[in-house]
Amino acid sequence: MSKSYTPGLKILRNTKIVKERKLPLKGKVNCSVGDKVKSSETVASTSLPGNIHMMNISNQLNIDPSSIEDFVKVSIDEEINMGDLLAENNGFFGLFKSQIFSPLKGHISNISNTTGQIMISEPDIPVEIDAYIDGKVTEVIKDEGVVLESKGVFIQGIIGVGGEKKGNIHLVNRDSDSDFQGKILIIKGSINKDLYNKYSDMGAVAIIAGGFDYNSLSSILGYKLGVAITGTESITTTLMVTEGFGDVEMSERTYDILKEHNGEYASINGATQIRAGVIRPELIISLNDELSNYKEFNEKDLIIQEGSKVRVIRQPYFGLIGIVKSLPKDPVVIESETRARVAEVEFSNNERKLVPRANLEIILE
Repeated sequence: MSKSYTPGLKILRNTKIVKERKLPLKGKVNCSVGDKVKSSETVASTSLPGNIHMMNISNQLNIDPSSIEDFVKVSIDEEINMGDLLAENNGFFGLFKSQIFSPLKGHISNISNTTGQIMISEPDIPVEIDAYIDGKVTEVIKDEGVVLESKGVFIQGIIGVGGEKKGNIHLVNRDSDSDFQGKILIIKGSINKDLYNKYSDMGAVAIIAGGFDYNSLSSILGYKLGVAITGTESITTTLMVTEGFGDVEMSERTYDILKEHNGEYASINGATQIRAGVIRPELIISLNDELSNYKEFNEKDLIIQEGSKVRVIRQPYFGLIGIVKSLPKDPVVIESETRARVAEVEFSNNERKLVPRANLEIILE
């Protein structure tokens, strides 16, 4: 039987979800294998070193660097506050002393009698990693983090911006003026910058829409969106687009799943990377951990073969869903008069068309 790989999106109603949650550097893991955790629960924590500030004491006091320890009033590892006395000279007959005060809060990390400088480190920056999803800890990565397992809904989008957020799903229409505070809004059609700003101002933590205007997206970000990874933008409302740029509607399957779970708590991440090591924006709804009859995703599920359910992602059949009836072995001439490897797809009206395989994404049931 002929087969073909496709970069299809995962739109799964009931599947096993595995997430690795790791710190940027080694720290403390706060849970153990077998623990059940909530999405907002801290699973690991550490501290990032604060910025370093150098103060040239020997220059300011006009002393030899080798004698700095005779003039400093602090010691290594000592905690200091802004305005604390760091060093002073004896002045002239005890008068006209020169004093140096700390310009910031921190701790003394070094006093050098070679350079005559004091090194002040700003307070460490605490870093906490939450679970992101409700689930069970299946593995502890020593001093770094955990691997979590959950079961539930997993939906990917085409592109997104903004980082991890959590909130209750709320289906809206263009004229809705409901309370959006802390909600993840679901909009079947496409939206523009004005609607995005409106919903953001009304407190939405995230928006999932079928389509979005490319220029509007660039305007929101303040720069042209390139091919680099997204997800670290300084925006208050994460955006996930399920279909693409332009005036397009969300697929019925995606919308129906979200509609089924309207009002339920979910996690969303807009991080996207289109290049090698593809990362897609995602929405996760964690359901009962003991959920039965779930489907465990396998990369082989992304192989298009005869009988696969697919969606066309480019014109002229954009958005149509059908069943693959055959995968011709040799390239054929298509409507654009170019040669391409194709699939024969039968749509719901029983009409069959030859569609380039690159224009198809598989729909995972």
